[in-house]
Amino acid sequence: MRSPALDESPGPARAVLWPVLLALPVLAWLGGLVLLQTQRELPGEAEFAASLLAGLGCCVMVGRCWGRRRAALLWAALAGLLLAFSYASWRAELRLAERLPEAWEGRDLLLIGRVDSLPAATLGQAGAPGWRFEFELEAAHAGPLSSDPPLTLPSRLLLSAYAEHADAAPPPLRAGERWQLLVRLKRPQGLMNPHGFDYELWLFEQGLRASGVLRPGGAQRRLAEAPIASIDAARQRLREALQRRVSEPSAAGVLAALSLGDQAAISRADWALFRDTGLSHLLSVSGLHVTMFAWAAQGLLGWAWRGSARLCLICPAPAVARWGGVAAALAYALFSGWGVPAQRTVWMLASLALLRGLGLRWPWPLALLLSALVVTVVDPWAVCQAGFWLSFCAVGLLMAAGDGEPARGWRAQLLAGLRNQAVATLGLAPLSLLFFQQLSVVGVLANLLAIPWVSLVITPLALGGAILPGLWIWGAWCVELMMALLRWLVSWPLAVWTVPVAPLWAQAAGLAGGVLLVLPLPWRLRALGLALAVPLLWPSPDRPSEGEFEFLAADVGQGTAVLLRTAHHALLYDAGPQYAPGVDAGQRVLLPLLRALGVRQLDQLMLSHRDSDHVGGAASVAAGLPVQGLRSSLELSHPLHRLFPSTLPCDAGQRWVWDGVQFELLHPSTEQVRLQQLKSNELSCVLRVRNASGRQTALLVGDLEALQEAELLSRHRPGELRAELLLVPHHGSKTSSTPELLAAVAPRWAVVQSGYRNRFGHPALPVLARYQVAGIEVFNSPDCGAWRWRSEKGEPSCQRLLDRRYWHRRPQTQPALPGPPAPGPAGATSVSEPDDPPTAW
Repeated sequence: MRSPALDESPGPARAVLWPVLLALPVLAWLGGLVLLQTQRELPGEAEFAASLLAGLGCCVMVGRCWGRRRAALLWAALAGLLLAFSYASWRAELRLAERLPEAWEGRDLLLIGRVDSLPAATLGQAGAPGWRFEFELEAAHAGPLSSDPPLTLPSRLLLSAYAEHADAAPPPLRAGERWQLLVRLKRPQGLMNPHGFDYELWLFEQGLRASGVLRPGGAQRRLAEAPIASIDAARQRLREALQRRVSEPSAAGVLAALSLGDQAAISRADWALFRDTGLSHLLSVSGLHVTMFAWAAQGLLGWAWRGSARLCLICPAPAVARWGGVAAALAYALFSGWGVPAQRTVWMLASLALLRGLGLRWPWPLALLLSALVVTVVDPWAVCQAGFWLSFCAVGLLMAAGDGEPARGWRAQLLAGLRNQAVATLGLAPLSLLFFQQLSVVGVLANLLAIPWVSLVITPLALGGAILPGLWIWGAWCVELMMALLRWLVSWPLAVWTVPVAPLWAQAAGLAGGVLLVLPLPWRLRALGLALAVPLLWPSPDRPSEGEFEFLAADVGQGTAVLLRTAHHALLYDAGPQYAPGVDAGQRVLLPLLRALGVRQLDQLMLSHRDSDHVGGAASVAAGLPVQGLRSSLELSHPLHRLFPSTLPCDAGQRWVWDGVQFELLHPSTEQVRLQQLKSNELSCVLRVRNASGRQTALLVGDLEALQEAELLSRHRPGELRAELLLVPHHGSKTSSTPELLAAVAPRWAVVQSGYRNRFGHPALPVLARYQVAGIEVFNSPDCGAWRWRSEKGEPSCQRLLDRRYWHRRPQTQPALPGPPAPGPAGATSVSEPDDPPTAW
């Protein structure tokens, strides 16, 4: 017997349908936002108008088909998709319009505006102390005099200010103050590597449409103190009071992060510890802290309000408590810097309070989806953030796995807490592996201990210190106790599980498996979830075929780092630059890249010569990954020798074969390395790599200069140096790439590893013209990103072109020329700064 159609079902069937009718358009809305964020270019005016009109037309069709619920459901979903796509493209177009004109890049500009964030301590390349801060622009001029005509520039900027030298103090900038600043700006530009952090997206989401560096000189002056009512100024005063009271930097940083939202106060080493123990989400003003603060304020306000019968007659205590909790959450979020996780939580709490105030007791999935809708209307780029999906999925998993009955008694509450922690850990594991390629094995235990300790003890002490500063001392003691426990946990064997990036199908299967594992389903279905998660937990990384090799020139800025892989071996040629003391390409670029590609050890690290832009990341690579040996032209007394189990000098004539691929050193000789009488560039190790057939060859020459190029040519017969690929000597400097070398090598492609608008002018225009005359195609890393080529596949790829999205800077046909270099340590401020990812959800 045929069951009645859902469209015609009475009573209960319709009661089930209406939440679906509301939920599906919201899911479609999220899908439309995601679709827009995958676009390489924003839709044109005609496409935008068509999608908007089609979305409005679908809304009309929903009303016309209301009696036929299935048709209405489909039209509503299509309307949500099209309207979200149109809305997000409109918001993106508005933000893109606030771009820095190319003509003003690298020029001295006079800016007037307000310091719009807590200045975060940073260091220049020479170790000079400085500040990094957001700047709200009021006026801009093209010269050192404010009488010059005003310019139209982005309204919000990310600026850095450095001291003149390592022993000097940086400018005394304070949050909320108005300043006149002489600044050199650049467009948003980040490094672009496979599976790497998208710095340009992060700047775009934050509305920071240009970055720059203060120029030394007398043009910098304070115009006005911060207003009395400035929240940022109050936050800075509290941060300074906290730092005076708590001398231990780690403890002071955690307390400042939890109370003021100052995540930059936590050192990079401490963030690494929190990441390895799965606590990064907890050591910021996260949704958990804002929610608990709102819950405490709601309970206190409700208790006080119920004590007065007159007040209860004016307004019911539950309504006052509910909206008082939302107000408390808003106040905490504002005082902690209005970070993205806190914003999401405030909008979610406000949405739920509004539903409850209207008397709507919707199913939890619908309420959660409505909260996501509100968040994404305010911030359509939230769907690009890992924290958005982690936060909402965590709440959804806990709601789906719960039994709806509150736990009674301490044993039941303890078991419920353990169960919730297991559900969150298992359910979010696929997302963690998808976003970060690592999973903290000790994270369950660390979170079980740290969540109540941080939320119920450390955070109240951090906040209470604003009223009773003595509480900070107790808070610091609690932080130190927690840090000692975390260091012990992370010292366990296999404390962190890292995996390569899995294929798309394995990622989808792993997400489905994580959901099945935590839902209250029969164990047979849960076992299926475990089977689905296996390809994500143990992916098989793609590697070159036997006898072939892969050449990957990483995008590290102004420096060199090339990964050479065969079927079963890996060699890293140079390790990139050091960006600032304690910050280098090894930790920021190479280790994440190697782990994402599935490289678990390096068979050899070859350092061509001792310049810092080639060896800056070597120590970090050695600390983060097993390296079997070092081969270099470094002097015997160089401290890097002590970090490796075996070291060898580069010696012309050395040969070895890995998986059928031939490696050969062409320069320098052992005697030249031993004597160290040549300049470091002249001692560069020259490496030639050939596939098994000998038809595909790559030549890596470090920073070799003209005289050594001639010496190299004199030792080889005509045609012997021919190669398909040449790593351009010395980043395209005028002192290298002689016409004779180009004629002898005759490469098809040439790769330049340089920094965007670097102060050296690399690659030099005359050198580029020389390559062009020779018919050689040149790829420059600021416009290409990481350059990747496999000898068996033939054609190379540029990561910036593969991953291009509408917010990325368009590649230039000519390399950008730098402005005149800034003197002193700020000269490193040719704005070749490291990409600083957000540290928490």
